[in-house]
Amino acid sequence: MWKVSVLAFLAWVCFLFYAGIALFTSGFLLTRLELTNQSSCHEPPGPGSLPLGSQGKPGACWMSSHFSRVVLVLIDALRFDFAQPQRSHMPGEPPVSLPFLGKLGSLQKILEIQPYHARLYQSLVDPPTTTMQRLKALTTGSLPTFIDAGSNFASHAIVEDNLIKQLTSAGKRIVFMGDDTWKDLFPGAFSQAFFFSSFNVRDLHTVDNGILEHLYPTMDSGEWDVLIAHFLGVDHCGHKHGPHHPEMAKKLSQMDQVIQGLVERLENDTLLVVAGDHGMTMNGDHGGDSDLEVSAALFLYSPTALFPSTPPEEPEVIPQISLVPTLALLLGIPIPFGNIGEVLAELFSGGKDSQPYASALAQASALYLNAQQVSRFLSAYSAATQDLQVKQLHELQNLFVKASTDYHRLLQSPRGAEIELQTVIAELQQFLRGARAMCIESWARFSLVRMAGGAAILAASCFLCLLASQWAKSPGFPFRPLLLTPIALGLTGAILYVGLVTVTGMKLDSVVLGAVAAAGSLLHFLWKSWTGWGSKRPVTTLLPIPGPVLLILLIRLAAFFSDSFVVAEARATPFLLGSFILFLVAQLHWEGQLLPPKLLTTSRLNSSAQTGPPRHTGTYVLWLGVGLLLCTRLAGLFHRCPEETPACHSSPWLSPLASVVGGQAKNLWYGACVGSLVTLLFAVRLWLRQYGNLKSPEPSVLFVRWGLPLMALGTAAYWALASGADEAPPHLRTLVAGASVVLPRAVVGLAASGLTLLLWRPVAVLVKAGVNASRTRTVLTPFSGPPTSQADLDYVVPQIYRYMQEEFRGRLERTKSQGPLTVAAYQLGSVYSAAVVTALTLLTFPLLLLHAERISLVFLLLFLQSFLLLHLLAAGIPITTTGPFTVPWKAVSAWALLATQTFYSTGHQPVFPAIHWHAAFVGFPEGHGSSTWLPALLVGTNTFASHLLFAVGCPLLLLWPFLCEGQGPKKRRQSPGNAIEARIRCEEEEPRMEMRLREAPHHFHAALLQLGLKYLFVLGIQILACASAAFILRRHLMVWKVFAPKFIFEAIGFIVSSVGLLLGIALVMRVDGAVSSWFRKLVLAQQR
Repeated sequence: MWKVSVLAFLAWVCFLFYAGIALFTSGFLLTRLELTNQSSCHEPPGPGSLPLGSQGKPGACWMSSHFSRVVLVLIDALRFDFAQPQRSHMPGEPPVSLPFLGKLGSLQKILEIQPYHARLYQSLVDPPTTTMQRLKALTTGSLPTFIDAGSNFASHAIVEDNLIKQLTSAGKRIVFMGDDTWKDLFPGAFSQAFFFSSFNVRDLHTVDNGILEHLYPTMDSGEWDVLIAHFLGVDHCGHKHGPHHPEMAKKLSQMDQVIQGLVERLENDTLLVVAGDHGMTMNGDHGGDSDLEVSAALFLYSPTALFPSTPPEEPEVIPQISLVPTLALLLGIPIPFGNIGEVLAELFSGGKDSQPYASALAQASALYLNAQQVSRFLSAYSAATQDLQVKQLHELQNLFVKASTDYHRLLQSPRGAEIELQTVIAELQQFLRGARAMCIESWARFSLVRMAGGAAILAASCFLCLLASQWAKSPGFPFRPLLLTPIALGLTGAILYVGLVTVTGMKLDSVVLGAVAAAGSLLHFLWKSWTGWGSKRPVTTLLPIPGPVLLILLIRLAAFFSDSFVVAEARATPFLLGSFILFLVAQLHWEGQLLPPKLLTTSRLNSSAQTGPPRHTGTYVLWLGVGLLLCTRLAGLFHRCPEETPACHSSPWLSPLASVVGGQAKNLWYGACVGSLVTLLFAVRLWLRQYGNLKSPEPSVLFVRWGLPLMALGTAAYWALASGADEAPPHLRTLVAGASVVLPRAVVGLAASGLTLLLWRPVAVLVKAGVNASRTRTVLTPFSGPPTSQADLDYVVPQIYRYMQEEFRGRLERTKSQGPLTVAAYQLGSVYSAAVVTALTLLTFPLLLLHAERISLVFLLLFLQSFLLLHLLAAGIPITTTGPFTVPWKAVSAWALLATQTFYSTGHQPVFPAIHWHAAFVGFPEGHGSSTWLPALLVGTNTFASHLLFAVGCPLLLLWPFLCEGQGPKKRRQSPGNAIEARIRCEEEEPRMEMRLREAPHHFHAALLQLGLKYLFVLGIQILACASAAFILRRHLMVWKVFAPKFIFEAIGFIVSSVGLLLGIALVMRVDGAVSSWFRKLVLAQQR
């Protein structure tokens, strides 16, 4: 019952944190209301007649069309500087040579030869810079909100009015080829489509080659009005190699040839649009809002003169969504209802030969139609929701009324009023830009009530963990009142909320429902802590964390309120961890744990350490500290620089081996990766052999012997294929592709099988009979040595004791004449830790597959760091025989800090551009079809691998000090008189290690509960600090760039860590139950 209660209590605490995170998130990351209204040709965008030039012409709809056809070439991740030529910074200097510069030479050639026919713009992209959100913006003219970035894997159909829908309504034949994301966004909208999988970022050519196979034949057929080609090679090359790799030059050169081929085939009534949906960072990633990510190229070309002047020396910077109303009016279709973009007025000037007044009037007419449509949208949106600010909306409407009045007045005036028209154009542009700015600001509004409520639940949950971790070690810990009563109150609150919603007719909000249940369940705890237990304890017990540990935690938490420190956390965390290591060593010295016994005469001042002889020498502990500092330094070499530090250079070792140029270098790195894999496997097997956990014939042990080498072999083989897939001979590529699918799935299957066997038979015990069987009668018990006293008999697990006591008493009397009674049952001293270490090893191999090959070196350092830290912590934790058992705060804090350091050392950053998207295709190179949860699971597992491993391994903090008991100084033994007597004395001195925990099961389970609560507290105050920083700094300039992503990553990391913690503790309890079952079977066998 204790085991179930511990897990249930921890699960309840996790639910409280989840409810607080969900409530805060719902108030912080708001989504924009999507209107389903549609623009129509039969319905003008505003009152009054349509502008001049819109009536009486065939096909006129708001404005007569300028083009009958359009070719839209979307080159994914076409950064603006990719379209620039190689230029020198100073006259006379050679041009800057970068792989991506000057490769789109056809653009510059057209701009020089036909300056009135083409324009190159720098398109300014609204974050998030993920493909699906960019496609929404490029077709609706609206702005995606921040939380939309999470739906990049789940591209649901667009419900808002958009260009594709308007073109379909106008009877246009739309042919699409390329990224299959369009298939989900616009189902059934294309007259002909050629879709290709979009998320296999390691494949640079399949999508592009598939497009080229159909592009020119489709153009030549003439059976189209709108042709859309979405190329992915540039984006995938950035993800795989980065923009500075020679492959990027090849891919851009290929795109240049595509543009040349299209220009040669264009007719006079066709417009060519070449656009990038977003840019990319120096590492080739995207998703954030850095300058390189939000800068995309936009190129327009027409065989007929389109612009009134030559291009400016520096390309104009325009919002990306300006393309939407511009294309709509050029094609003679209505502007989508929710558009807030501004038309590119110069495209409506009539070309270089148009008169100034006619050119200005045409531009004013296009802007007026655009302003009418935006004004209508603002009115409809403000009527549907209260998001828009009333004062700003009123000022904008007054500005629009004035501009509209001036426009209609000028229509009645004679020709020659160019100056007045320019004033109207300026007023209309001011209105459009003001409307866009207001929408950007308004859609970033927050629900302060929800944010405050979520933060309050998080704070109360942290307070619960802090107090309950202290109460858990007391014998009278009120499990049932503190668990059952809150659950009842929480259910009562949830039922009342559902009833209120039903009566009032409001919409049921699951987030609010969970928050009400969490708040209701917390009321009982808060009341009890205030009236009962809290009044009987001094205030100092509310903060039991030691001063130095508390100081380091406060420094870390305070850093979350500074954008500079959040950006530099990858460098600050190793520094804090190193400081923590030095503190641990200094504390051991101060408490006398490093002194020789003869020098340890009195205890240090205010020291809580025992005055018994230390288990380890000072030199041993110093070597542990030096080793930890060295590993921390080495792990720091695998770093990824944040975008805000351009002077920093990311480690080249984070990239996959496929990007390494040079066969010899690639082979050397591959050998190092395989060597780290073998070293890791050998170290784990050596550790298990040292404690005798490889001698049992149990299935789980047999799997460790044979299954782990097979997993290592499969991982190494997959790395070889992945790093050399592009170099494989053509006749072997099918085999390589098949093996790339089978090998990672086989490794994952083996890992799942090993975990299943471990849960089924977690106890690996080898039973031995005594030597000299003719004189010695062997009986198996869970301890080593002869039961020469009643105390030895009392060592047996309490539930086994009553069965075995009578058996032993009878046999002791009957076997006195036969010689001493020996008992042999080995490997129980490490039975818990062996299961946890085995589970961690089994989890590591699938996680290795999801990372780049050279990250295996970091995983090796991870295991070594963990091993050294556990030994260093164990050196300062005294072992009690009967309990209570406890894990100090310094151990839990250091463990959480090491998990954070490993997160950064594996090449991650708490920003969306740093996500390793390639993990979604390990074992699935052809994509996942319509499935979205599996790629999200793979990418999430890659990102939060360190959180998962350290959470599952958290019980080792409790187990390791007992395990290290066997490494303490041995007692000196006299020379034995005979072999049997020597063996008996040796067995008497065998330490019981983890079996000491079985002597007091109540304290054992309480210690697991206390450990879980402490770990949740350390993680909880981190997410509370991130939420508080986001709440306080919600109007900070860097809120969406730094604080919001940090909160999201910490929240997901907390969820992963809490689940891993529950699994780790559940595994230890499963082993504990299996040990009890093993003892029962042992007694039954002896009785027979």
